[in-house]
Amino acid sequence: MSALEMILAKAKLLALSAAVLFSVSSAVNAQSTLRIAYPTFPPFHWAKANGEMTGFFYEIINEALQKRMGLKVVWTAYPWPRCQENLKIGKEDAIMTVPTAERATYTFTHNDPFYEKPLNLFTYADHLRIAEIEQIKTIEELRERGFSVITYSGNSWHKENVQSLGVKTFETSYLENVWKMLAEKRGDTVIEWPPGAWPDIQNIGASSQIVDTKATIAAMPFHLLIRKDSPLASILQEFNETIKKMRRDGTIELILSKYT
Repeated sequence: MSALEMILAKAKLLALSAAVLFSVSSAVNAQSTLRIAYPTFPPFHWAKANGEMTGFFYEIINEALQKRMGLKVVWTAYPWPRCQENLKIGKEDAIMTVPTAERATYTFTHNDPFYEKPLNLFTYADHLRIAEIEQIKTIEELRERGFSVITYSGNSWHKENVQSLGVKTFETSYLENVWKMLAEKRGDTVIEWPPGAWPDIQNIGASSQIVDTKATIAAMPFHLLIRKDSPLASILQEFNETIKKMRRDGTIELILSKYT
């Protein structure tokens, strides 16, 4: 076989492979339902009193998967630890969170985050060392100065990026209870995104007891994670390209402007 014939044969094989992959992807999109487990967490994702889903994570994912990729998506709310457990046992297909080494053992994800969440340092209003807390710029400084952090159970980002550095940590099973604990002075700080924090703080009536120091000390890159044994894991590359297009055409910025 000549060099030209070999090139042509290889090109034909690649074209055939691409066609097969396209047909598989199209079949998945046309016939399958992606089941997403999520915790109720305004303004990211939550159900209104009438059952209608809302939130900017919901809008971004719905635009990408349903409107642009033609995939049916079903959303089910659980406490966050249960979201992850249901993914592991195959009851749900996907979660939206930060990729970690532990999650990589049972999920696949894509390259580019669909959102990066800036994290500020919160404390309680009459903390005796509040002036010192307001000057903190890094997570390492929390450990060096002996401050503790309150978080919620199942926060793997916290485990890998805060607790692993030796920062003293207190946990609670429910997101809203993080702010109750801080208001009750059961820890020094909370690391959280302000627009996501204030609705819960207001719900428990602790707005005057909690202070956002305005210091952004980290950022959390959010991805769609799909369990490894799901055939829908094959959509992740297309999802990544769709998110990039949504960023270029201004769709993501427009969605975020409604909530932040």
